[in-house]
Amino acid sequence: MDWLREQLCSLNAQTYPNLMLYVRDDCSPTVPYEEIQSCLQECISAFPYVVQRNEKNLGSNRTFERLTQEAEGDYFAYCDQDDVWLPEKLEILERAMSESGALLSCSDMYIIDGKGAQIADSITKVRKHHVFHSGKELAAGLLTHNFVTGCTMLLQAKLGKRAVPFCPYMVHDHYLALWCAEQGAIISVEKPLIRYRIHGGNQTGLLAGVYDKASYGRVRIDAAYCRMAWLKENFPCCAKMKKEIEARLCWLEARQRNWNHRGGAMLVWRYRKFSQLPSLFEIVACHMPEWLFCKFVELGKRNLV
Repeated sequence: MDWLREQLCSLNAQTYPNLMLYVRDDCSPTVPYEEIQSCLQECISAFPYVVQRNEKNLGSNRTFERLTQEAEGDYFAYCDQDDVWLPEKLEILERAMSESGALLSCSDMYIIDGKGAQIADSITKVRKHHVFHSGKELAAGLLTHNFVTGCTMLLQAKLGKRAVPFCPYMVHDHYLALWCAEQGAIISVEKPLIRYRIHGGNQTGLLAGVYDKASYGRVRIDAAYCRMAWLKENFPCCAKMKKEIEARLCWLEARQRNWNHRGGAMLVWRYRKFSQLPSLFEIVACHMPEWLFCKFVELGKRNLV
């Protein structure tokens, strides 16, 4: 609740005018709904807000999907409950979109720990493979590498609504970035506009949910295959993009076979351009003893490999 108060106070201090806040409690088992209502009443005074509670726990993706359906306005900015926004965040993102004609803008971020102490002045310092991009024709790259962090993005509301229903196998920010990139330009503001909290319990992150070989296969390979298969059947895109999706689906099928010792290593190598490090790692790692693999996972989570 302390983190939520910090987040709400930073929203209340935004310099961008004419805001409306939509809040959904995802049926929290630990925090009474009345406490969340009280927190909003204490912290939000600069603009109106609506707070509602899900009938049951839906998870973050489906909750953001419901918020997208319910909200009104020209732009949508998505918000987590544990970060801190700089006052000029929305103003700068909206200006970047207006000046460039982009459909979505996002930014870099300062990194803070659970106590609020700054540990890095850019996400690229803690996730060294994170590279920002701007311009058109970014959709193919976004199939495998997302550089848009949801709590930093601003997008045209009409595009957000058209993107519903969200892909059930992608985090909402990744899917919305892909959706916007397929239809136009994205602009990255390479200036930190929020304080992003990394506290050990984050839902997303490098190798989140991976503990051993079995969980790696489920989280890093099988889930990616389900995502690409869903996109092949459901994502509205041009013929060129369909070919990109089909090629990556072949790569993911090969990764599954390789990981389960059913061949496929040569195809993984052939398609390694889609993501070199995982491809090369998996060709070797599937033959590692469990203890050595777990050691690499530990180093990967600390961003040391």
